[in-house]
Amino acid sequence: MGRRPVRLAVRAVILHEGRLLVVNAWPGGLSDLWCAPGGGVEPGASLPDNLVREIREETGLAIEVGAPCLVNEFHDPEGDFHQCDVYFRARVAGGRLDPGWRDPAGVVDRRRFVTEAELRGLRHKPDSLAAVAWARGASGEGLLYDPLEPILR
Repeated sequence: MGRRPVRLAVRAVILHEGRLLVVNAWPGGLSDLWCAPGGGVEPGASLPDNLVREIREETGLAIEVGAPCLVNEFHDPEGDFHQCDVYFRARVAGGRLDPGWRDPAGVVDRRRFVTEAELRGLRHKPDSLAAVAWARGASGEGLLYDPLEPILR
């Protein structure tokens, strides 16, 4: 049996008033794992256009997409799942987090803005998320590669 192709996804690093937007993509509280919002790329649309769509679906927010800041890969060593996430810096261009918002796909059921200290207290992926979000150095620019890591559930 052949392996599935690598899945390509986009994610947003959104800092708003010093807090990072994170989501829990495990409906029904099946996991306490948090991540940056985003999702799978649909063919025929640019990576930024896919990201705008994903953020709108998962959070109800409108965003402006900036430069890429991280490439992260993860896989299931016991199976054939392998995903490559391209993270982009983004900013909120409209809307607010509404507790009544529902992800039409039913994947994301919790979303929140967290401080760096709060993120460090949450189980999250990728490991480099805090370092990328609150980039050290004068410009906070550049692209980081986070090597292949096993998937967490």
